[in-house]
Amino acid sequence: MTSEDRTTSRRKRNIKCLAYVVTGVIAQTIIILLFVMLVMRIRNPKVRLGGVTVENLNSSSSSPSFSMNLNAQVTVKNTNFGHFKFQNSALTISYKGTSVGEATIVKARARARSTKKLNVTVSVSSNMMSRNSALSSDNGSETINLSSHAKLDGKIHLFKVFKKKKSAEMNCTMEVNTSSKQIQNLMCK
Repeated sequence: MTSEDRTTSRRKRNIKCLAYVVTGVIAQTIIILLFVMLVMRIRNPKVRLGGVTVENLNSSSSSPSFSMNLNAQVTVKNTNFGHFKFQNSALTISYKGTSVGEATIVKARARARSTKKLNVTVSVSSNMMSRNSALSSDNGSETINLSSHAKLDGKIHLFKVFKKKKSAEMNCTMEVNTSSKQIQNLMCK
């Protein structure tokens, strides 16, 4: 082999090696971009009322008022790859925009890509509001329309390195049937 042939073959090997290095760098860049776009994207968790039961319902049509205990299962769905740690929050039950009950959702942690279920008992009473003529018509129709609101503020902890503040908000509506003492038409947004 002549020296010219050796230089040509060495140059071809160097070009081939450079092509492999460039291909490897491009492949790693694509993998990192996919990882960042799919795994590292942090979304807001979702909080909903899973189920509500009514206890100790006292409703009177002669004097328009009601009182009851609502046992609610609050679900916090975390779709992120890191856990969601949230602080104590208030769950408010309202009747036609007026607060009639409030409970505390205790601080907890929803693990990565899972749903945390919490049980909350809310004491609801119309004594907290002024006498409302709409309350007597609702008692006459045997349904009481209630709405609930909660906002959980916390942080998503991703790989114990990244921390991002996120909040989960719930707005639900429900009807309490005073004759069967059950919840109907529970819808959450």
